[in-house]
Amino acid sequence: MDLRSAVLGRGMARRLADRLTRLDLPTGGDPRPVTDDDLAGLPAPAQRWLRWSGVVGRPRDWSFRMRTTGRFRLRPGQAWMPFEAWQYDSGPAVARVYTMRVDLFGVLPMHGVDSYADGVGRMRGTLLGVVPVADGSGPEFDVSELATWVAEAAMTAPSMLLVPATTWSAVDDGCFDLAFDSGGRTVTARLTVAADGRLTGLSTEDRYAALPGGLVRARWSTPVEGWLTVGGRALPAGGTAVWHLPEGDHVYGRVRVDPASLSWNVPPTGG
Repeated sequence: MDLRSAVLGRGMARRLADRLTRLDLPTGGDPRPVTDDDLAGLPAPAQRWLRWSGVVGRPRDWSFRMRTTGRFRLRPGQAWMPFEAWQYDSGPAVARVYTMRVDLFGVLPMHGVDSYADGVGRMRGTLLGVVPVADGSGPEFDVSELATWVAEAAMTAPSMLLVPATTWSAVDDGCFDLAFDSGGRTVTARLTVAADGRLTGLSTEDRYAALPGGLVRARWSTPVEGWLTVGGRALPAGGTAVWHLPEGDHVYGRVRVDPASLSWNVPPTGG
């Protein structure tokens, strides 16, 4: 454990593992490789994106684990705070656990956990790992966490979306819509694709922003800032998280992916 983790608490990877042990997530996926026939009938930009992403010839992904770092702020005009996060997303269970540490004033750790499991979304936050500062649940969190799962799958393991639960709809040659159903709850997202197949951004109106006046449904987007190649796969190098609010856009997150942390198709508590 490095000095930073020793001072600010247990490493975030350990926190993620602790959370995952409380869930009974399935493992394993379809071993058959994705073929061109699997993409036939999808909108042209979706086919272009999936081929550029390198899904053809690989089995469908069923999970991934990764670490991200960056800067975060709750309100426009607030100072940026550094953060570290580890997450695990599951395809067979349609579940995600996202553990985050934000360093208030650069030294005071606030830990957060966003999760979606068994169709239930929840957001919890504690100061110093002990003092509760946030605890959100209910229909708004259910739909928000599912929409986030869809966005993360699209960015990191797009073949997780090549399942009957996904409906693909043409818009134009530069973008397409997809709708994903989980247990009778459906969320939608629009994906924008460059001519060469790169995904340049994703947006959805199925997320709720936590504003001073309460939860507000608002358009959310994540423009992609560059791409990496990891293990023959295309992976976003980073991006921003943006709420599009009536009073103006609020960029609240700037994220960088740690490529060395990424692992696909691993069980929740190992691999």
